Amino acid sequence: MNGGHCGAPDAGSPVLTSCSPQKMCSWMLSCCLALQHLAVQVSLLCIFHLLLLPTLPEEPSHAQATSELLARSLFACGISTVLQTTLGSRLPLVQIPSFEYLVPAMVLSSHLSLSASVDRNGTAMASTCPAPHCAVAGSRAASLQEVSGAVLVSGLVQLALGVSGVCGWAARHCGPMVLAPSLSIIGLSAYKEAAFFCSTNWGVALLLMLLAVTFSQHLGSCRLPFCAWPQAQGDSAEMSVPTLRMFSVLFPFAGVCIVCAILSHLHIPWESLDLAVAQLSWANNTFHAPWLHIPYAGEWGWPLLTPRALAVGIAMAIGCSMNSVGCYVLCGRLLRAPRLPPHACNRGLCMEGLGSLLAGLLGTPGGTAASIGNACTTGLTQTGSRPSVQVSALVCVVLGMSPRLAGLLTRIPLAVHGGVLCVTYAVAVGTGISYFQYADIDSGRNIFIVGFAMFMALLVPRWLGAAPAHLATGWVPLDLLFLSLLMVPVFLTGFLSFFLENTVSGTLEERGLLSNLALRKAGASDRHPCGERSEASQVYGLPAGLRKLLPSSCKAFPCCFLCPWSEEEEKEEEEDSCAPEEGTAAPGEGTHLLPKPVSGEQQLARRLSEMEMPTWHAVT
Repeated sequence: MNGGHCGAPDAGSPVLTSCSPQKMCSWMLSCCLALQHLAVQVSLLCIFHLLLLPTLPEEPSHAQATSELLARSLFACGISTVLQTTLGSRLPLVQIPSFEYLVPAMVLSSHLSLSASVDRNGTAMASTCPAPHCAVAGSRAASLQEVSGAVLVSGLVQLALGVSGVCGWAARHCGPMVLAPSLSIIGLSAYKEAAFFCSTNWGVALLLMLLAVTFSQHLGSCRLPFCAWPQAQGDSAEMSVPTLRMFSVLFPFAGVCIVCAILSHLHIPWESLDLAVAQLSWANNTFHAPWLHIPYAGEWGWPLLTPRALAVGIAMAIGCSMNSVGCYVLCGRLLRAPRLPPHACNRGLCMEGLGSLLAGLLGTPGGTAASIGNACTTGLTQTGSRPSVQVSALVCVVLGMSPRLAGLLTRIPLAVHGGVLCVTYAVAVGTGISYFQYADIDSGRNIFIVGFAMFMALLVPRWLGAAPAHLATGWVPLDLLFLSLLMVPVFLTGFLSFFLENTVSGTLEERGLLSNLALRKAGASDRHPCGERSEASQVYGLPAGLRKLLPSSCKAFPCCFLCPWSEEEEKEEEEDSCAPEEGTAAPGEGTHLLPKPVSGEQQLARRLSEMEMPTWHAVT
């Protein structure tokens, strides 16, 4: 991963040229990349349901309902992915129920089932009964309906955040000192869950990780002569590509699953399940699920909108919105795309809100959010293709209409899920750390902000998981709201780092907000920023057919936050951003949320408002 490298790639990165978001890969290559995205997406979906289902009231003979539940999640995620890549941020991002949905859902389901809550890993509250069929209050269907109601509320809140422009405003005020700890904690927050699933068989998990590291790093430049693909649509010239690196997740995933299947067929014991892990396993997978069943709203009952669901839904929306903004930035950096414009961020959140609304109406326990694992797969394999993500979305929709096929996905070994988490989320940690190069990490101010935010993000969920009764306001919905927010490390890190970064005074160079410093460290000082907007319109712009239907100037609410700027506004902004610098005086101190102590910084602040984050140029 090239960290902050901008500009044209070297000879060792041809895949970024052939598979960048604005260029069309061959359909055959897109299908292969789609299969890789699907493997990671299915693994993360299985992890979500495996951790959530034990917290729901146990009912006999619910295996068929489990496969149908997974099928409904696949259906909602597929439609949401199509919306995201077509009308949303336009980045090649897969949609799944993220961990920021898992934690509040487990908090609510644990409260509904009246069972003991145990913090398993500091990021997810897993509540298990002492026996497989312990008696609990409430029914499974009623609990699912209330959790689905929370998902429905989260979709409405996400729509409100996107339409109002709050998401884009917050993204513009996230400098390196906010992005670095937030992205790092996103990756670190899954390490105990990864270890939990890997513990079923460390040999299988380590084999997958060894193969992934070997293919992506040691053999990353290895080109197979028999694997040649057309470079672009309509181009007959073929080229050899680093196949092992491109499929450094798919090949290990498939190979390890085949090895496990052979061992199971030969009746060789290879999976060690203790009581806790056995309760996470799918309960007696059945093949009696229908081959074809199109899900529809209200089939399992309409979502229950209670005060508890309202509180948990708000927590879901806040946590997932922060996760999605981080994922947008992460994906753009890994693809070396231009910086994320506010209108693309707002549209992306709106599409996720629509996907969560659909998921809630279908009765699924999780909404849709940008998949960190799939975005990290893009960086690990150095391939980013919007058509491949759209193909994987269509496959998800097909699988969602076949509970029998969705049930087959539950046969994937648990250790494989743990290996996928280890390989993918490690990229998020490294990407977050790479943002420190733009700030003065030796500054006492920055050291405190990073250390305090990350330490509290690990400490508070641990304490609340061990003793959730300590948080008692006297009103259950308010307790669930605070508990759902404070149990999410991403929320704590993002909130604390954002607040401290924008209120504690510090020089612009110290905070990593000087555009010339960022460009110099990125190695792109030869690139002029005035051409960035045209590149951004190619990556984040709406489809050409839809742009023709939009008015020439979208200044009315809410289009002003969702549409790109008009050509006149764009030209004026380019002239401002291309204006020559008047001097190199010390910038003094300043923050975004407090008044500037130096009155002569208006022009510098205006220039930095366009360059708050490092510029990642699209590869052409």
